Amino acid sequence: MQAKAIFNLASLLNDNFSNSVALIFNSKGRVIITGIGKSAIIASKIVATLNSTGTPAVFMHAADAIHGDLGLILKDDIVICISKSGNTPEIKVLVPLIKSANNKMIAITGNPESFLGQQADYLLNAYVEKEACPNNLAPTTSTTAQLVLGDALAVALLEKRGFSSKDFAKYHPGGALGKKLYLRVSAIAAVNKKPKVQTNASIKDVIIEISENLLGVTAVLDNTTIVGVITDGDLRRMLRKTDNFKNLTAKDIMSKTPKRIHSDAMAVDAKELMETNGISQLLVEDNGHYKGVIHIHDLVKEGII
Repeated sequence: MQAKAIFNLASLLNDNFSNSVALIFNSKGRVIITGIGKSAIIASKIVATLNSTGTPAVFMHAADAIHGDLGLILKDDIVICISKSGNTPEIKVLVPLIKSANNKMIAITGNPESFLGQQADYLLNAYVEKEACPNNLAPTTSTTAQLVLGDALAVALLEKRGFSSKDFAKYHPGGALGKKLYLRVSAIAAVNKKPKVQTNASIKDVIIEISENLLGVTAVLDNTTIVGVITDGDLRRMLRKTDNFKNLTAKDIMSKTPKRIHSDAMAVDAKELMETNGISQLLVEDNGHYKGVIHIHDLVKEGII
């Protein structure tokens, strides 16, 4: 039932939708979204979506608006009123106040002939034939339709603004999605230990370096330049081949083509490189100079994996 109602919304769209998008896009103010009851909850969610995609928005509860919160609305703000019936008492009080302040108003309502529908500058028809509730009472299908129209506005505005993944990352720095877009390898490697030995280091020194730094790997350097890598796997393979490693050095057992990643690369690129090569660590470098290690566990911890 809800899927059918959402599909039907497309047939109800008209120029009011594109005009609403243009109105908001060209506005110097914010978008104030208001509603009562379940519609207020939907309004709050749409506000969050708009804010996270580059359109400044503020939630204003319709009941609170007529008891002082009307002061939230500034001169250039656009108001979106959400109401299934469009005839609730709070809406009937609020709408004339918005009109008297000369703020443009967009209605999202399932009743175009309602008070709200008739007073709005632009009407987005959220009509649904029936609620999913078996008694046709609890707002279910109607609130889904309201949410879809709100999301459609947000996406249309996002596209019109040319809102990019970099823009998205700016507004989502704390979440896993944002981290995939902004977290760089250097930020992770900076907090890790930096196991390293020179090419002439003894096997004993190699074992100590790997054990003490708990990353299962050490870089092999020629001064500051990466020339190889030794993992705990390399040590096990060495022990299978010989019982006498007293005269061996790091250079003798190192892998000469270590997988590495530039410190300025994105963490998500490190993830792809590890997965492609079936490894759990990467050496971090900057123009060949060793900067540390990034481990797959770091990516799990950061929510990249």
